[in-house]
Amino acid sequence: DFEQDLHRFKYEGMLDENIQVYSAVVHSVCLEREIKVAMLICNRGGKAARIMLFSTDTELDAMTLITYYKARFQIEFVFRDAKQFTGLMDCQARKKEAIHTHINASFTALNVLKFEDAMSKECHSESVISIASWRRRKFNQYLMKIIFDKLDIDPSSEKVSQAISELEEFGVIAA
Repeated sequence: DFEQDLHRFKYEGMLDENIQVYSAVVHSVCLEREIKVAMLICNRGGKAARIMLFSTDTELDAMTLITYYKARFQIEFVFRDAKQFTGLMDCQARKKEAIHTHINASFTALNVLKFEDAMSKECHSESVISIASWRRRKFNQYLMKIIFDKLDIDPSSEKVSQAISELEEFGVIAA
């Protein structure tokens, strides 16, 4: 059994109560060089899952390697959200300044949504955010504003304000 035969790996510690971290410097046939491998063994529900991370920097500490991978995935999620929800890839400009402006606007919109989400939850710890839900919510608010403006309805009245609060959540993914 693989979990029983870890003699080639150095125990680095626990990432949390369910994740053990081991590391080793091994030879990669594909890369034709030595690499640093960090192996995370996750024990949840009686089953062990292994996650292998690697770096070509053989002097890199295993915990630092894990931190780099976490940061990398967070960056990838930001780009994915910007592509899907704030139009990062929808620019047709050819001038460098216009492209920079478009990219900055896309990431700014994403950051504003994340900030608004944090303020609405009144918590400052990390929490899961659904950009799709915020996009739907903002669309609903915009649509209601147009409808109420066309019908000359005062959105500040209590009855209308209550309806706005309910309808802006229409189609939002339940958390």
